[in-house]
Amino acid sequence: MNCLILGGGGFLGYHLCQALLAAGHRVRIFDRPNLERYALPDEEERVEWTEGDFVNQEDLEAAIAGCDVVYHLVSTTLPKSSNDNPVYDMETNVIGTLRLLELAKRKNKKIIFVSSGGTVYGIPEEIPIKESHPTNPICSYGIVKVVIEKYLYLYRHLHNLDYCVIRPSNPFGERQRVTGAQGAVAVFLHKALRDEPIEIWGDGTVVRDFIYVGDLITALVKALTDTGEQRIFNIGSGQGKSLNDLLSEMEALLDRQIHRIYIQSRAFDVPSNVLDISMAARHLNWQPTTSFKEGLSRTLTWISAHEMSGDQR
Repeated sequence: MNCLILGGGGFLGYHLCQALLAAGHRVRIFDRPNLERYALPDEEERVEWTEGDFVNQEDLEAAIAGCDVVYHLVSTTLPKSSNDNPVYDMETNVIGTLRLLELAKRKNKKIIFVSSGGTVYGIPEEIPIKESHPTNPICSYGIVKVVIEKYLYLYRHLHNLDYCVIRPSNPFGERQRVTGAQGAVAVFLHKALRDEPIEIWGDGTVVRDFIYVGDLITALVKALTDTGEQRIFNIGSGQGKSLNDLLSEMEALLDRQIHRIYIQSRAFDVPSNVLDISMAARHLNWQPTTSFKEGLSRTLTWISAHEMSGDQR
């Protein structure tokens, strides 16, 4: 198939592009201008890079032309910053997505949307969290994801648009930004390697579901050919780890203690988030295969090698 990855220039985009190429597909990557492009040796003939603005109708129309499936990875905000400017969050994410859906309905494209299993549910009523759990986000980022999911449902109802929603937990792995505002595993490992103190919001008992990026990408590729009626899938490890547990496992891997600084908790952080992944196992024939320990080791190896070279891509 000809696959378009909107927002494909980053961490998830790289791994998804590699996986789609390995499965024999062609890939077009769409991202903002002047973004440093990652290298894909020996595969350049099946990869096309395009630049543009997600909220620009003409840029979107050019990007989607000739593609069979659209992976929607675009997000202009982060959970921690989205509440600062919810109007911007809506304008840049929801409006652009509506333009995309209008194009997709006319040109009969399938949309695979990467939502957020970590934010759409809000404070959980039960753990693990099923897809049927109420969606009551406590940050604008999660609200926007839910709004887009609802519009996908509407366009399915009105126009028979084919779509799939993937709600990932907290992905980590090679090539994740080590200086970003999210991605605790990569950021913490990078600081630990430099023997820098790591700041923990709250007392470190916040629990998250960390999934190795390779397992998430496998689910995204399986969604490409899924034809079932189930449209929304949690994708996670199915296991929870507190931030204190996370640091303890890093200490065991590094064989030394990490300097921790505990600071005030953040209002948008839910106390626990662990996803029920049985729906994906049943309908996508998917389950995670990489243990947290193995994924952590692979991430450390990559960061260590690129720390020496100065290349963080």
